[in-house]
Amino acid sequence: MPPAAPAVAGLPPRIDSNQLLRGHRTVEIEHGEQRYTLRVTKDNKLILTK
Repeated sequence: MPPAAPAVAGLPPRIDSNQLLRGHRTVEIEHGEQRYTLRVTKDNKLILTK
């Protein structure tokens, strides 16, 4: 996965959704003990669910 764009002072780092999805429509993201699902809708919107 390519590195995230450099952070601009005062702004959070930006990661292109394609880097996370890697050609898939759905990915699972682990955050501590929790698991989340990031999904691309038919309208090309992102939905993050627990």
